[in-house]
Amino acid sequence: MSIVRLRGVSKVFRSGETDLTVLRGIDLELSEGEVVSISGSSGSGKSTLLNLMGGLDRPTGGEIHAFDYAVHSLNEADLTEFRARRLGFVFQFHFLLKDFTALENVMLPAYMIGMSRKEATGRAERLLTEVGLSERLDHYPSQLSGGERQRAALARALINEPGLLLADEPTGNLDAENSALVESVLLEVVRAHGATLVIVTHDERLARLGDRRLRLERGALTRGTVEDR
Repeated sequence: MSIVRLRGVSKVFRSGETDLTVLRGIDLELSEGEVVSISGSSGSGKSTLLNLMGGLDRPTGGEIHAFDYAVHSLNEADLTEFRARRLGFVFQFHFLLKDFTALENVMLPAYMIGMSRKEATGRAERLLTEVGLSERLDHYPSQLSGGERQRAALARALINEPGLLLADEPTGNLDAENSALVESVLLEVVRAHGATLVIVTHDERLARLGDRRLRLERGALTRGTVEDR
């Protein structure tokens, strides 16, 4: 079942008197539970496409539908609800709050949408255990390795049981050993939760691990760049 549909999506940024076209007429459908990677050279529009799917930016043209939301036309209040209840984000930088423990960082998004502290804490503990951090619940980000911080960020992204997880260069800041561990945990945990995962990455190994691989060049998905495994 298709849960995300993009039709004719374009994005143009204005720089002074110049228009910079980043995305050109993107058509894309994502199925429930699918893992899709998007690769391409720097400046090809990968992160922009991810931001548009997540409602972090608005398209210049076209339509984006996710679940029962017309993302391209939502007001700010509805966008906030959409992101909080339907989406999970994992970025290249973990963005954990330095004065909060791993457990507190993970439970915070659930607590903020009205979940009881007890339920949010229990859910956060289970997720941190799933990503291999059961012994790090009370550790602060400064006490965690880079790979551990990124795994905590993954647990946080899943706390509200999103149907769609967007990961932008999730291993881009990690060494080879931690990259391999985060890749393994990311795919295993996301599949266990049945979420659809879209990964933007320069990592060729990670790009090959999904169910479907897309490539963006010059803002377009061109014929022959979609590689189904």
